[in-house]
Amino acid sequence: MSEACEQMLREIEQEVQLTANRTGCHRLRPAVVEALRRVPRERFVPPELAAQAYVNRPLPIGRNQTISQPYIVAIMTELIDPGPDDRVLEIGTGCGYQAAVLAEVVDTIYSIESIPELGEAAAERLAELGYDNIHVRIGNGRAGWPDAAPFDGILVTAGAEDVPAALIEQLAPGGTLVIPVGAGRWGQQLRRVHKDAAGAVHSEDLLAVAFVPLTHG
Repeated sequence: MSEACEQMLREIEQEVQLTANRTGCHRLRPAVVEALRRVPRERFVPPELAAQAYVNRPLPIGRNQTISQPYIVAIMTELIDPGPDDRVLEIGTGCGYQAAVLAEVVDTIYSIESIPELGEAAAERLAELGYDNIHVRIGNGRAGWPDAAPFDGILVTAGAEDVPAALIEQLAPGGTLVIPVGAGRWGQQLRRVHKDAAGAVHSEDLLAVAFVPLTHG
């Protein structure tokens, strides 16, 4: 693996430690680190930005969307407490990078994108890379994917003013949902929502973030 990728991993681990008092995560599990190492991030950015693919910051991917900062991808993946047999719903496929990282860690991914151009390109890219455990469709992320529910984890990669009720409903008992919540792109908090075995929902805000807005599709 390239030195650029290894440097990215070192910077992610440093940032994980710096934010541990807010997220409760002091170290990424080995499976998440290996996923970040295996996924070729340069395949998910525009060709003219390939040299910057492993820089620990977000990059534009067109249609006013971005590929998230690697640290954010890592910490959101970690926060859903992923297991190898899990089924995970992702809202906001974008370029497909977050889905690819998840697909290295869990069993099956269902990913929804509201912008057809991005979703179709991501599905093609993921298929070319051999990710046959990722299902992508175009639609309204707020409605989730009811016919594939329940999900052990749900990741939302766009900011919402609230947590969509449909997503909480589709979260399995014992599952975790991670979503940026707040008005506008600035002032968002990364919120973790956990549904316990009895179906009761508990949530906590962990970290200030800035995401593009969640649309209705």
